[in-house]
Amino acid sequence: MQERIEELVREIEYHQDRYYNDQPEISDGEFDRLWDELRELAPNHPVFSRVGTDSSSVFSKREHRIPMNSQDKAADPEQFLRWAKRVDHPRYIVQYKLDGASIELQYDDGVFRYGITRGDGKVGDDITANVTKMRGVPRKLNDPFTGAVRGEVIMEHEVHRRWYADKANCRNAANGIMRRKDGLGSEHLRIFSYDALSTASAGPFTDEEEKLRWLRESGFDLVPYEIFETARDVIHYRDLVNEKRAALGFDIDGLVVKGTAIDLADMRRARPQKQIAFKFSAEEGITVLRDVEWSESGHLYTPVAIVDPVRLAGTTVRRASLVHPELIESMNLMIGSEVVITKRGDIIPKIERLVRHSEATQRIIPPEKCSTCGTAVVNEGKRVYCPNLACPRRAFHRLQKWISVMEVRDFGDVLLGKLFDAGLVREIADLYALQESTLAAFEGMGPVSARKALENLRSANPIDLARFIAGFDIGGIAELKIRKVVDAGFDTLDRIENASVEELSTAEGIAGTTAEAILRGIRAVRPEMDRLLATGAIELLQRTDAEEGAYPGSGDAGGSAKPLAGMTFCFTGSLERMKRADAERLVRQAGGEARSNVSRDLSRLVTNDPESGSSKARRARELGVPIISEDEFLTMLEDGSPVSVASVPEP
Repeated sequence: MQERIEELVREIEYHQDRYYNDQPEISDGEFDRLWDELRELAPNHPVFSRVGTDSSSVFSKREHRIPMNSQDKAADPEQFLRWAKRVDHPRYIVQYKLDGASIELQYDDGVFRYGITRGDGKVGDDITANVTKMRGVPRKLNDPFTGAVRGEVIMEHEVHRRWYADKANCRNAANGIMRRKDGLGSEHLRIFSYDALSTASAGPFTDEEEKLRWLRESGFDLVPYEIFETARDVIHYRDLVNEKRAALGFDIDGLVVKGTAIDLADMRRARPQKQIAFKFSAEEGITVLRDVEWSESGHLYTPVAIVDPVRLAGTTVRRASLVHPELIESMNLMIGSEVVITKRGDIIPKIERLVRHSEATQRIIPPEKCSTCGTAVVNEGKRVYCPNLACPRRAFHRLQKWISVMEVRDFGDVLLGKLFDAGLVREIADLYALQESTLAAFEGMGPVSARKALENLRSANPIDLARFIAGFDIGGIAELKIRKVVDAGFDTLDRIENASVEELSTAEGIAGTTAEAILRGIRAVRPEMDRLLATGAIELLQRTDAEEGAYPGSGDAGGSAKPLAGMTFCFTGSLERMKRADAERLVRQAGGEARSNVSRDLSRLVTNDPESGSSKARRARELGVPIISEDEFLTMLEDGSPVSVASVPEP
């Protein structure tokens, strides 16, 4: 973890320098993801209190009168609400967060004296000669104000289109112009002001509202702002501003939110706590929910939103996940609602929340009958499903689940569908009765592909009991739940099937409802399980007392009793020195947890192909999960050492 922290710090400092002094190489959203990951791993790291510098050797230096420190940020409504609850402001002043360059305007007795860049937050470059050419800077005020005004130097869209279309964006163009020694082009820039501080004993304002009125009345171009009573009102306003920001004449990347009281002590903090930058997501937009389709996957029905096209992360989105009916109800969604939609990384777009209803909205109605067998569906809030265990759609999904859990390659849904429609495969046992000539006869297969597919199918053997049961797609019960039951001593099909709900509930993490679902599911598919085992093509791994401690190095006097305690592992691709089921068993015996999927908290992904293009490997790279080889995995088993993972393959 320390290696990742150091890597993140280097990246953040590098990109901060590029942001302030050169051409940025990544988007604000990508920078925020680095920032958030470091915040999660090392929340008190000194980098959070440091400010990027825009200083150069061309200009003389001058100290600030207002501390120009960085703000904490909220990337989503949940983070913002946590902040709002902590500070508990009675009212909120909400200003546009302009995407430009910070500037301090210093005044003595009402006369403009200096324009200072952000620099390191305490000392900046004196670019007064350039600032005097910019719009939005009163040269003389109506009262003898002594102190400083803080603002943002921006280039408006029309100026960029007319004069600087060769520059990547308005902010880059403005940054370059404002720091030119000859000042050329400074007349094309504009300063919007949003804060002020009087260094005299008595200033012209006593709270933030009076301060904003004073700025406007003194002739400054004021950053647009609103005042709200509740945090929920602020969230709604953010949605509305996000919807219209593309039509604004300048760039903004969020809102700045603070209370109405002036807090000088907080202003001097490295990162003020009483105000926050409530940022827009780079992958968020507002659209209209036009319809809901119910996607059928086996016996499950999942709602999918059909929305007006919206651009997110470089793609046009027309569909988005609604997860389940309970979520639809909790967000009060209806056909015709305006909604916020996000696209996190390369994940399927998702409806996040309601913006408002239109005048003509309609209720979203879940299906009432299974489209395949006509059975009345069951709506449990988080699941809508067909309860008919004999439903043909459920039978086909079980085949898909088996192939997925066993990670059988070259047996895709298209081939399965052809076999199912032809009546050649109706249950899992039928897969193992297939002949090479039968597969080769299908279009696009041929003898070589057919042989390879069957070899991959039969190579997933022997299989441990938890994985075997998970392959039969018992509704709502994941492999991890089954494994807890097996580890509790119910380690044969008979022991599970003959147990009572109360007995299964003694397993760690198994509630009564889960135990009941496991028993009901296994009893329903037990005949099909027995038919598969009767083919002899599948063998179940047998657990013995000797195996419980039989991992490499377990007998070493100096070795750890559980070298992988607290760690999680996932395997992808073929292993050379053992079967995958054996590797997973070794993980559990060494105190670790074997998983079938990659998530952010996974300790290691094990593969013998460092350039693997499997979905697991791609996901691991996206999340920064360390990828190790089979030999490195065995080394960890032998001595418990966290083998080097510094060179995780790049995506």
